[in-house]
Amino acid sequence: MKSFVECSPDSDFPIENLPYGVFSTASNPQKRIGVAIGNEILDLSVISALFDGPLLKNNQDVFHRDCLNDFMALGRAAWVEARGKLQHLLSASNGTLQLPEMRSKAFVEQRKATMHLPAKIGDYTDFYSSLYHATNVGIMFRGKEHALPANWKYLPIAYHGRASSMIVSGTPVRRPRGQTVPVEDTPPVFGPSRLMDFELEVAMFIGGPPTKLGDAIPASKAYDHIFGMTLMNDWSARDIQKWEYIPLGPFGAKNFATTISPWVVTMEALEPFKVPNTPQDPTPFPYLQHTESCNFDMKLEVDIKTPSGTVTTICRSNYKHQYWTPQQQLAHHTVTGCNINPGDVMASGTVSGEAADSYGSMLELAWKGTRPVQLKDGSSRKFLQDGDEVIIRGYCVGAGYRIGFGPCTGKLLPALTE
Repeated sequence: MKSFVECSPDSDFPIENLPYGVFSTASNPQKRIGVAIGNEILDLSVISALFDGPLLKNNQDVFHRDCLNDFMALGRAAWVEARGKLQHLLSASNGTLQLPEMRSKAFVEQRKATMHLPAKIGDYTDFYSSLYHATNVGIMFRGKEHALPANWKYLPIAYHGRASSMIVSGTPVRRPRGQTVPVEDTPPVFGPSRLMDFELEVAMFIGGPPTKLGDAIPASKAYDHIFGMTLMNDWSARDIQKWEYIPLGPFGAKNFATTISPWVVTMEALEPFKVPNTPQDPTPFPYLQHTESCNFDMKLEVDIKTPSGTVTTICRSNYKHQYWTPQQQLAHHTVTGCNINPGDVMASGTVSGEAADSYGSMLELAWKGTRPVQLKDGSSRKFLQDGDEVIIRGYCVGAGYRIGFGPCTGKLLPALTE
């Protein structure tokens, strides 16, 4: 495919992608929906009248919202119709948007835009779906013989996170304070976390009409409830987490900030990069079974940019390492009758691979502080330091193009003083 909008081969946003986001500009502070194409954004509020297909001609108002929730609620058939229309309008052979008046009115340079959260996120759940990550953490804290909890291969483990502290890429994150136990078998102390970490994750946005309380979605029907995916950094204060997590799991160690990338890549854009699901033993219960693939050859990378400006890639992983699929995560989330809404976020959990340089957290990369990670400026890290910026990238490679998410970034600021 070829668009009239210039797009380099290494761009995250060719015409094959067209991810959705919410943006504003200095000249127009109103939040509005756009799609990324090359280095530009197509403002859908300007061209809403052009969505004249059978499903969208009576729903053009969804493109005048300040979030994607209403569009997400329309369901997969409408999403496919919108994608087809956008690819047609942006193709080199279509002159509609190439007219000078439309070109100047409907397009904004990405560098001049401020990005916002793409949806109003009502609920957020974080899973624990990488076998390598779960095994690594288990070995550190329980030993090889008891690395995985007894339930891990029977169900996708998760915890409910805090939606109010989800932030868009580029928003600084302040080091949290809390209770920790620096010396084993002594009373806790209060102060800034000393063991700040990132977690490399991929999150999915839920779409389709809201489900009713009491209804369940089996894995075999879950795909149509997944609108698209985004990159995520699940910031974690490991020392706060260690003290608080027994018996009910993470709380303050993770509720202070969760960063997501601003662009939501649709499942249609990711479709060509599907790979076989990871073989599962034992066989999952019927509600968790699905035959089609919902796993992706998605390259994931993490950089640390130090205060001096030096950038070091410390992790190269891949989403295909996931054990539990997004469809299985959604099925397990709803099997009890939990209702879901468009705009809900469900995250993968840390995406770690088998190789040591594919581990998706500092906890693993530095192996609980015993193997410091060397950076290009000569310094090393056991955990994150104030002023460090974590940069997560993700992309799928096609024939002469790539489908990317744009960066997911956040700089760690010092803790507040009293």
